[in-house]
Amino acid sequence: MLTRYIRAAMGKAKYEILEDGSFYGEIPGFNGVYANTGTLEACRDELEEVLEEWILLRVSRHLPLPVAAV
Repeated sequence: MLTRYIRAAMGKAKYEILEDGSFYGEIPGFNGVYANTGTLEACRDELEEVLEEWILLRVSRHLPLPVAAV
């Protein structure tokens, strides 16, 4: 269940190349979940790690999670 939620959320991710050549990624609707690294692959990996930590924090504080339907 958690894996499906993470995959669905990552499927909504948006990426862009910044002026300095680095990659920025975020997931719309998941405030505070973003990453900025030197390569697209590293950005995806970091974004997923940030998402996992964000989910754990929200669950530990009994905060709602956004819908992440596939």
